[in-house]
Amino acid sequence: MADEKTEGGEGAAPAPKKGKLKLIIAAVGFLVVVGAGAAGWFFFMRGHGEEQHAEAPPPKPPSFVDLPDMLVNLVGAPGERVQYLKLKLVLEVKEEKQAEAIKPALPRVTDLFQTYMRELRPSDLNGSAGLFRLKEELTKRVNLALAPNQVNAVLFKEVVIQ
Repeated sequence: MADEKTEGGEGAAPAPKKGKLKLIIAAVGFLVVVGAGAAGWFFFMRGHGEEQHAEAPPPKPPSFVDLPDMLVNLVGAPGERVQYLKLKLVLEVKEEKQAEAIKPALPRVTDLFQTYMRELRPSDLNGSAGLFRLKEELTKRVNLALAPNQVNAVLFKEVVIQ
């Protein structure tokens, strides 16, 4: 029996080593998974749940500058009846300060618009595409005339072709 105990004892010793080895491997695997999860949270999720954004002030509404009404005759072929273009325009700017800075230069803007529009033909203003091109051209010209001040857009209040 003593031999059996020693043999059994020898046989029993390796079994706990295998059990301990499995326990150690499982513990290390668990620590790796927990560590990877903590690292992922630290790098990717930290601070996302908290609201740290400062409230931006509401944007200021744009200011508008009215231009005097314009009436120009359009270029036509000889013998055709004369057609006229009547426009009421408004300039859109970012701030009231810019609107005040633009007002002294309005005669120059009116002159540029008049000389450009007197070269137009009725076919240049056909459809919405023609009016869009006119608006873009007027915006480009007013920005050149008023530099360094900038106009966001030229807006039509009234367009009449007669």
